[in-house]
Amino acid sequence: MPADILTIAVIGTGLIGPRHAQSVQSNPDARLLCVVDPRLEAKEVAEAFGVPLFESIKQMVAEGHRPDAAIVCTPNSTHVAVSLELFKEGIHVLVEKPISIDIASGKQLITAAEEAGRHLLVGHHRRFNPYVTATKNALLEGAVGRPIAVSGLWATYKPGSYFAPPTAWRAEASSGGPILINLIHEVDILQYLLGPISRVHAEKTLSQRGHPAEEGAAILLRFASGAVGTFILSDATPSNHFFESGTGENPKLPHSGEDFYRIFGSEGTLSVGDMKLQRYREGGQRTWERLLSVEDVEVGNEVPFDEQVKNLVGVIRGTQEPRCTGADGLRALVVCDAVKKAMETGQAVDIE
Repeated sequence: MPADILTIAVIGTGLIGPRHAQSVQSNPDARLLCVVDPRLEAKEVAEAFGVPLFESIKQMVAEGHRPDAAIVCTPNSTHVAVSLELFKEGIHVLVEKPISIDIASGKQLITAAEEAGRHLLVGHHRRFNPYVTATKNALLEGAVGRPIAVSGLWATYKPGSYFAPPTAWRAEASSGGPILINLIHEVDILQYLLGPISRVHAEKTLSQRGHPAEEGAAILLRFASGAVGTFILSDATPSNHFFESGTGENPKLPHSGEDFYRIFGSEGTLSVGDMKLQRYREGGQRTWERLLSVEDVEVGNEVPFDEQVKNLVGVIRGTQEPRCTGADGLRALVVCDAVKKAMETGQAVDIE
């Protein structure tokens, strides 16, 4: 193996772990060293990728397998503990979102990375999604002028099997629910596109399942730029208006092409999902009495998980800046925590 090929371990082989492993194996500058997971089901995953399986990080290191980096894909509540153990072994970390389930431990993890001199990246892979990239570029080019407001949707129906063991934690208030599982992605994208969120207010949706975790919320947003927004979140309402369906990102879910964000600006409106840009024709009168022109925004074909591994390799080599740092991941968590506080108190919550 060439000396400059980076070795990467995948920690956790649930739903997302094998997808990361696939991206590592497809990258010519990286090699999947092993997988780590104590569950019996992990043996099948390790065999499918042709790599060793270890029950723990301790066993992995003791048996002479010390990767350059590890991708942490364990349950949300274990992200910090697993990542801290990796830093103690001098291993760079890409941790799946959320960075942690509380702000204090998220800060602890960022500090640990700095003290260890290791990189900490957070797996908000949608920053690499071609729809997000196309939207970011359109905004930077001034396609809608100054962003004034945004309307966002993440609404779909998750079946009972989604909450069954070994992922029953998804129904728990402390680690599950669509705020930590789904909204955190949306918050990260919105902040990547429009800048920091500075204030939130939220009202909880009706509970249909009776789980401890919330099923959704109606959310008001204010950005530091002065832009405002609304967001409807629900994992218990049948709908095609959610990121995965709009972009076709997840091959296991149907691709509808429906919109999930609408960004309203001083010069036009961009609908994200169907990628329609509405604005006045150049030189035309600006009035509601004239029909706006509608243009298609071109979207590339990058594979987000593959691009994320490329970024991880580039960051470790010193040739790229991280697309999503620990601080970025913590910022998304802080906003989600504020949404939960707003639901509980019925008051708007300011974010520093």
